[in-house]
Amino acid sequence: QAQLVESGGGLVRPGGSLRLSCTTSAFTLDHYAIAWFRQAPGEEREGVSGISSSSYGRTTYASSVRGRFTISRDSAKNTVYLQMNNLKPEDTGIYYCAGETVGRGELELSRYDYWGRGTQVTVSS
Repeated sequence: QAQLVESGGGLVRPGGSLRLSCTTSAFTLDHYAIAWFRQAPGEEREGVSGISSSSYGRTTYASSVRGRFTISRDSAKNTVYLQMNNLKPEDTGIYYCAGETVGRGELELSRYDYWGRGTQVTVSS
């Protein structure tokens, strides 16, 4: 049962930007590590970026997105963002956010108990 809600996906040209949001009304995100995963058609779901629960102050990025994507949280809005710049066609996929209680934001699917339904990102000219 999805308890996280993603938004912000869409169609963008190569080199463009999008900002994804992940929020919930079920719990306070500060107490959770939140990670973004993506899945392209015919591919396995892969980790993109994670942010630890607030007590750890740590972020993690896949090598394919480091320097282009930035993850952050806004505690007042109970929201985690993924700012995606210089998008490439290979960034295309469904992007999911996931939550782990008091975690470090590591990019292993099995750590995460809470998931959203995903938002589609398409990078194409």
